[in-house]
Amino acid sequence: MNHEQGTTTTADGPAEPVTGAVPGASPQRAGRQRAVRALARPEPWRRGPLLTASALLLGLVLLLHAEIPNSGWHLGSLLESGLPWLGAFVPLLLAAALWRRSAAAVLALLLPVAAWLHLFGGLLVDKSGPGGDLTVVEQNVNADNPDPAATARHLAGSGADLLALVELTPQAVKVYEKGLAEAYPHHTVRGTVGLWSRLPLGDTRPIDVMGYAPLVDGEPVEGWVDVGNRALRTTVTTDRGPLPVYVAHLGSVRVDLAAGFRTASRDTGVRALGRALAADRSERALLLGDLNGTLDDRALAGLTAGMRSAQDTAGAGFGFSYPASFPLVRIDHVLLRGLTATGARVLPANGSDHLPVAARIGW
Repeated sequence: MNHEQGTTTTADGPAEPVTGAVPGASPQRAGRQRAVRALARPEPWRRGPLLTASALLLGLVLLLHAEIPNSGWHLGSLLESGLPWLGAFVPLLLAAALWRRSAAAVLALLLPVAAWLHLFGGLLVDKSGPGGDLTVVEQNVNADNPDPAATARHLAGSGADLLALVELTPQAVKVYEKGLAEAYPHHTVRGTVGLWSRLPLGDTRPIDVMGYAPLVDGEPVEGWVDVGNRALRTTVTTDRGPLPVYVAHLGSVRVDLAAGFRTASRDTGVRALGRALAADRSERALLLGDLNGTLDDRALAGLTAGMRSAQDTAGAGFGFSYPASFPLVRIDHVLLRGLTATGARVLPANGSDHLPVAARIGW
């Protein structure tokens, strides 16, 4: 090698000038120069057209998910139920783009990254703070829970002022009444939902969210209670005044290859519970329950209008609550109106197929 002239010499004489680094350049600068020259060639921009299209499509789905039709198979709601998980495709596409050395695909991935951060980046920050007048816990305790007594002991040690439990069976109610009696002197149960409280309760009534209550002039019969009732409203007496608390377990959803995302029962409950909350003129209200839907699902918009999620405003992360063995979605919620959340978190598993969710709230 002739270093002064930047050429190579062979037995046949001088060869072409070396196209690598400028003589005397540092290794870092030489690497940047090689990268710039590589990107200046057309080949990296022509490689991986399917990867590039996939990255752009992923970004558009994240940005325009609300425009995906929800008629028929309810594909919009199904997609929105798992919307945060679309971000998992980014590293997969990035690895494929680097393997294919596709500059176009790498650049296209900026769109889904920006869209995902716009939608969910705020959830990655811990927004909890000090204070709070009440601690509340909600859990679907699972009708098939093999050891409700152990679940009751775990919940009694949570330090919550209010415990909202759903998917209760008549047999399990007796177990929870016994296991929670010492820590929670007040409780009310209507059908499969109940509220245990350290503070006095009053004016409890069921809310028909399944569409099977007996009606008089279009309204449920006064005092109607059924073992299948899945929502209630009660009033908690606090030192700040009466606080209306709603406990609900909306209908289940199912994915069916023949019928798509089946949400009819859940959506009936959304409308009924939304009407009850809208008709409640109380300045403050608290909704605790398994809504069988994420807050990204447009179908819950009528219910959540005017309410804020404790997890979104005072938690850290997504707060996934189901299934307990490997949480993928947050369908258990603490929603507030006229109140402030100062902290929110998911509690450890305690025997149910749902994790308990907790929040500190204040006036």
